[in-house]
Amino acid sequence: MPALFTPPDHFRELTRAEIFPDPARPLEVDLGCGDGTFLTGMAAHHPERDFLGVERMLGRVIKTGRKIDNQQLPNARIMRLESAYTVGWLLPTSGVSRLHLLCPDPWPKKGHTARRLVNQSEFLDGLHRILTDGGEFLLKTDDQPYFEDALASFATREHQFTRLDWPADAFFYPTTDFETDWLHMGRTIHRARWQKIGR
Repeated sequence: MPALFTPPDHFRELTRAEIFPDPARPLEVDLGCGDGTFLTGMAAHHPERDFLGVERMLGRVIKTGRKIDNQQLPNARIMRLESAYTVGWLLPTSGVSRLHLLCPDPWPKKGHTARRLVNQSEFLDGLHRILTDGGEFLLKTDDQPYFEDALASFATREHQFTRLDWPADAFFYPTTDFETDWLHMGRTIHRARWQKIGR
């Protein structure tokens, strides 16, 4: 199975089996996966789960695909596509057990805040659609305003999501390339974890 996943049709919802052959296995999505450090780290640590990376930048997609191939990870794939569309329209309903949004573009300019994923109804509605009952959304960012926007957005959706504790040692969770750089610069990493409430 090739590391690069190209949807057979970009204009309809995928089935779980189109992404990985066994739909009974948990599927986790790394949205905006960068150079694939987190994606491949998780796939190597959890061979019983499947991992799909989503990345818009071609160079990063190629680099991640090489990492997957070099590490021989049959449970990891990378797809080149825009994040909001992927979540809003393409990923299968109730098909994702965990979605990771790590170090997203903060869109720091005041006029650009609507571009933040956590402020977009397309993304939030899609997130609720694609997560399994009890599925989780995990966010990490060094940008305080972005983090505050996320908290505010999910506070308006308490009927759909409940916030969970996330202690630093709760479970295996490798750092991304961006997070490693930020930690070396002394920045604070904000994190939050939400669980989908059953229908």
